[in-house]
Amino acid sequence: MAKEDINEKFDAKVQELEEKLPQMPIAICAETTLASVLDILGIDNYLFHNLAIPLAGGLSGFTSSGGWRGACGVVTGGCAAIGVIVGGHEKMDMNKTMKSMSLARKYAAEYEREFGSVVCQELCGFDWSDPNTMKEYIQSGTWVSPCYKHIVWAVDMIRKLTAEDLESQWEKGTVDSAE
Repeated sequence: MAKEDINEKFDAKVQELEEKLPQMPIAICAETTLASVLDILGIDNYLFHNLAIPLAGGLSGFTSSGGWRGACGVVTGGCAAIGVIVGGHEKMDMNKTMKSMSLARKYAAEYEREFGSVVCQELCGFDWSDPNTMKEYIQSGTWVSPCYKHIVWAVDMIRKLTAEDLESQWEKGTVDSAE
């Protein structure tokens, strides 16, 4: 996949997200963020979706009995996407592991600078520990403003942070074994 092609795919995905996400009643932030990047890379595998969906319930917006509050799903899904990009077509070695962790930290720091927090509850005001929260969240319109905008921002930021890896790891196409 040539550099121009990958950038065109990112541009198209960002535009698609800007148009479609506000029209949806809600999306699972971790899964939508990861799935958007996977779509750009040409990877469509239900295992990735299955991996990302529980991140929303087990991490994102969750409050533990000890008071720990989870990161926004856009942060967790974005970190997973960074791992896929940096890992490329094979299991990560130590250098790629360290690089992916460094880029994930940088991504989280950029996210916090942009939105003021990485904690879901601080961003949207809802505690996802309560299963009844979804109805209130949808009725409040929080998804339309500001939440979906975080996904759009994230996809573009992931492109910027992983530009070198997108060119070196993905210029040949997709991961055959993931399809």
